[in-house]
Amino acid sequence: MKNYLVVPKTLSKYRNVQTEYKGLKFMSKKEAEYAMQLDYMRKATSPRDRVVEWVPQMPFQVILNEKKICKYIADFKVTYADGRVEIVDVKGVRTDVYRLKKKLVEAQYGITIVEV
Repeated sequence: MKNYLVVPKTLSKYRNVQTEYKGLKFMSKKEAEYAMQLDYMRKATSPRDRVVEWVPQMPFQVILNEKKICKYIADFKVTYADGRVEIVDVKGVRTDVYRLKKKLVEAQYGITIVEV
């Protein structure tokens, strides 16, 4: 059962369809489906798999020598019952700009961005 609403919009460059799930608007149907999966994972029995909290649209500022270079917005910040935190990006198309921003954020914050 799918409990999300596809919001009609003009066709985008990468053919993503803005989608609403639980009152939140996501840039693609794939993102909304991942949010639904995270909600389902709240019921997992294993602490390693159980999601405690997820936050959409997590912003990161890339700053070098006290100068703002760019802003990167990850799709989700996911916290698990075992204390682990993942930064997740739901990707259909990996553009050159995305790859560069991902590397910059990973280097500055010492994190690994998980792609799904």
